[in-house]
Amino acid sequence: MPHASWNESYARGELPWDTGRPDPLLMEFVTSGRLPPGPALEIGAGTGTNAIWLAERGFDVLGVDIAPLAVQRAQAKMEGRALRCRFLVWDILSSPPPEGPFRFVFDRGCFHVFDDPAEQRRFAQQVAAVLAPGGLWLSLIGSTEGPPREVGPPRRSAREVVLAMEPELEIVELRSAEFEIIAAQAWFCLSRRRIVPAQPSSRYV
Repeated sequence: MPHASWNESYARGELPWDTGRPDPLLMEFVTSGRLPPGPALEIGAGTGTNAIWLAERGFDVLGVDIAPLAVQRAQAKMEGRALRCRFLVWDILSSPPPEGPFRFVFDRGCFHVFDDPAEQRRFAQQVAAVLAPGGLWLSLIGSTEGPPREVGPPRRSAREVVLAMEPELEIVELRSAEFEIIAAQAWFCLSRRRIVPAQPSSRYV
C-alpha cells in the first residue's frame, strides 16, 4: 500500500487491525518461557499495544511503524511510564534498521501486506540483518487456508513465506493459527538467524 494510506487510516480511525489488546499468540509464546526478556523490535507497531505489553514484561523494546500518526499515539501512551520502550517512524524496505541487534523481532500482519516477492524477500533480509545470533522472529501472517472471505488480512501461502525467508533465515516453526476477532486463518511463523548457511541437497548413496 502507498505510505500515505496507512497514515490516512489512522487519521480516519479505520483500524480493523488495532484490537486495543495484546495479541493472544504473542502472549502465549512469551509466557511459555521459550523467550527470555531482552532487546526486542516490533515492526508495524501501530499504537504500541504489543510493544508496551512486552516492555511491561522486562523487554527493552523499539516499536517502529511507517505511519507517523500511529507513532505519535504510541508515544502518547508512554507518557509518564518508566518502561524501556520507545517508538520511531521507519520504512522497513527503504533503509537499514535503526538500531540492533535484537534478540526478538515481532510483526503482526506486517510481512503479509507486501505482494511483490522481491519486497517480501527484502523484508526478511532486513529482519535477518537486525537479529542477534540465535535471535527469533515471530511473524503472524494471513493464510491461504480457511474458507473464502471478502475482507480481512492479505493471504499468503506457506510456499510464499518459505521462499521469502530462505536462505537468510531458518524456519523453526510454521503452523496454522487464527487472528483474534476476525476469525481469519493465519500462519504462526517462527524463524531465526542462521548460524550455518542453508545446505544444498546431498546425493543419496
